[in-house]
Amino acid sequence: QVQLAESGGGLVQAGGSLRLSCAASGSVFRTDTRSWYRQAPGKQRELVAAITSGGGTNYAAFVKGRFTISRDDAKNTAYLQMNSLKLDDTAVYYCRFYSDYNLDDDYWGQGTQVTVSS
Repeated sequence: QVQLAESGGGLVQAGGSLRLSCAASGSVFRTDTRSWYRQAPGKQRELVAAITSGGGTNYAAFVKGRFTISRDDAKNTAYLQMNSLKLDDTAVYYCRFYSDYNLDDDYWGQGTQVTVSS
């Protein structure tokens, strides 16, 4: 099992920045890809960004150029640097660690609220 804990969310003005962290514990070695999702009220959860074990990254079109995903495997932590935040970025942000080979090794955090105000 892997436990994930997000931190770094909060209230920020439009145009501001936040850095989210996702600290993992347990059998983290069973996972490969680290990713961030978000869910706004009344909307489905959507992928924001992902980073593979090899460092390859993938971003949703709506965050390209503004958000950066990174990982520090020595600390079992993933990060999401969010710059130039917009009102539409308001959502609960979730981290997800999963194995590229075993569907059973798929873990989610509890989420952290990000609220962007005008």
